[in-house]
Amino acid sequence: MTSRLLTTLTLAFLFAPAVAAPPLVIAHRGASGYLPEHTLEAKALAHGMAADFLEQDVVLSKDNVPVVLHDIQIDAVTNAAARFPDRHRPDGRWYALDFTISELQQLSVTERRDPKTNRPAFPNRFPAGVGAFRIPTLDEELAFIAGLNHSTGRHTGIYVEIKQPAWHRKQGRDLSRAVLPILTKHGYQSKQDPCWLQCFEPDEVRRLRSDLAYQGRLVQLTGTSPAEAASLLSPDGLRSLASFADAIGPAIPSIISGSSPDDRKITSLVHDAHAAGLAVHPYTIRADSLPPTVRSLDDLHSLLFIDAKVDGLFTDFPDRTSAWLTSHPSPSN
Repeated sequence: MTSRLLTTLTLAFLFAPAVAAPPLVIAHRGASGYLPEHTLEAKALAHGMAADFLEQDVVLSKDNVPVVLHDIQIDAVTNAAARFPDRHRPDGRWYALDFTISELQQLSVTERRDPKTNRPAFPNRFPAGVGAFRIPTLDEELAFIAGLNHSTGRHTGIYVEIKQPAWHRKQGRDLSRAVLPILTKHGYQSKQDPCWLQCFEPDEVRRLRSDLAYQGRLVQLTGTSPAEAASLLSPDGLRSLASFADAIGPAIPSIISGSSPDDRKITSLVHDAHAAGLAVHPYTIRADSLPPTVRSLDDLHSLLFIDAKVDGLFTDFPDRTSAWLTSHPSPSN
């Protein structure tokens, strides 16, 4: 596993083109299939599982500190409603932007649940109410990963997402401007550094490259709407994206279409993206929530890595994705 990891990083980042092999294992919110998402404990476990990259979704606190959370709201993964019962907005939700970093770090992080019903999103994952997890800042997490890299001799990379920058701007905040100095502080500045920076909003990805002059690797995340597929993910759209981005992050249904294993089809998306010079890192492998188009986790890995020839993927279970790659050592792109 160590040799595969080192080979991956060498080929993917040191003087390599955008589309590279072998495929990357990207720990989605850390080893979130086993521990509460985006906690340092989940990142440590994913690091120990030899994931190539660890993901950080980033939003802002009230005092403009980038924190690692998947949502701008905090009530689905913390005890904010119990700890600060009167701090919700008119929509009944609690927002990270309304809390200082000191207040956010008083909260307990739990496994994701529906804030209306309090039911867990994934019932068989880490039990609610067990452990003492908290929200990390981006600065803390990058220092933590650097420490793990130092103590283990590994070179695990980071994969940062700018979450809802347009929403933040409507609140009078500039999330990207707050994040970039932290990346620079930790040595993530160029395409040779083990960092990918991603966002769903094309205008923000363009802005990162042009107005903010970010020189590292950029990823355009995409959803599943037909309108988006007709624009961003068309051959012309992909060529346009390649003028400022290095990769795309599509949802798995954009690559494996259909409603069942009997009518599934590998779309042309990966081929078209590669033709435009873009790497492809789809999301998300969940062993406990497989797409209706696959028969098993092994089937899904095979479809993505061998049939579609993706360059890496996001997984809640980095150990299982790494194990598949180890037993199928050379899916060629």
